[in-house]
Amino acid sequence: MVSVAPPIVRPEARAEEKVYTASQWELMRWRLFKHKLAVVSLALLACFYIIAIFCEFIAPNDPHRQEGRYHLSPPQKIHFVDETGFHLRPFVYGTKGKRDPVTLRMVYEEERTVKHPIRFLQRGDGYRMWGVWRTDLHLFGIEDQDARLLLLGADTLGRDMLSRIIYGARLSLSIGFVGVMISLILGIVLGGISGYFGGAIDMIIQRIIELLQAIPGIPLWLTLAAAMPREWSNIQVYFAITVILAIQGWTGLARAVRGKFLALREEEFVLAAKFLGASEMRIVLRHMVPSFTSHLIAVLTLRVPGMILAETSLSFLGLGLQAPVISWGVLLSGAQNIVAVAQAPWLLLPGAAIVVTVLAFNFAGDGLRDAADPYAQ
Repeated sequence: MVSVAPPIVRPEARAEEKVYTASQWELMRWRLFKHKLAVVSLALLACFYIIAIFCEFIAPNDPHRQEGRYHLSPPQKIHFVDETGFHLRPFVYGTKGKRDPVTLRMVYEEERTVKHPIRFLQRGDGYRMWGVWRTDLHLFGIEDQDARLLLLGADTLGRDMLSRIIYGARLSLSIGFVGVMISLILGIVLGGISGYFGGAIDMIIQRIIELLQAIPGIPLWLTLAAAMPREWSNIQVYFAITVILAIQGWTGLARAVRGKFLALREEEFVLAAKFLGASEMRIVLRHMVPSFTSHLIAVLTLRVPGMILAETSLSFLGLGLQAPVISWGVLLSGAQNIVAVAQAPWLLLPGAAIVVTVLAFNFAGDGLRDAADPYAQ
């Protein structure tokens, strides 16, 4: 009996066959992982949102704690080496301030005789986690409660900038996410109804969109900021600003969805679904919306940083959130003093957080848009 050797399959053919037999989700995942910058951006955004969710635990100090002796104290340096040699546990030296006799400015120096080891799961300032239960456990900190760990320096009132930036991430990131979700629902529903049914419904919705787009943004913000009751709590103002930004931002998405629906409602797969008796809701949600998912992803990933920048601009101009609320825009509004900025450039670090977040959203959106359409060349 003559044995027949199995055919030799080239690696290129195996890879090609794997692509042909892969599901759409596998193709999307492979294409996303090829976009290294998008993967890094998604990981960075995930870290930012985790920090925002657990900001009370991650922040080393109480962001509202004021100490005049740390007025505009510069960032502390983390050390691993001292006069005794190398240490695995990082530490910071104590800070001693004195007034310059010429400029009358406070000048801070390291006290080499005082060393504060940085420890994980350290007890410190008390806080209420998510406003539910009270504890004083922090992710990291120093043992000496009379000293302060100021890795990013302090502001004009001696408050820890790192803790304030971490706390500010919760409001600034959530206001963009919540606002975009509201805009997404309004844009898809109203834009889809306008493009799918047409006629009088289309005309009414388009006139409403044109009316909202004709209202100038800054005067609208000024009017609404003045109309907010002064007795409103910070949470009520936060939700009001979120809704305002969402109502103003859904019109562009609705126009885009309407244009897609006008182009898709005469396509063969939509007509075939109608002839087979599919309901209008199923046609819209199962056939039409998934066909331009990549476009929706691109719009959403641009809307979120747009919402963050809008909130930052409002708070910076004094029209949005106000102190003692902590957001990146509120923190930047405290850096409007040119003298403070010249002496303490670390007060501008919330702006760096905004820039990194916006860039991460743009890069992640670029990768997700390409991954959502894996068959495109």
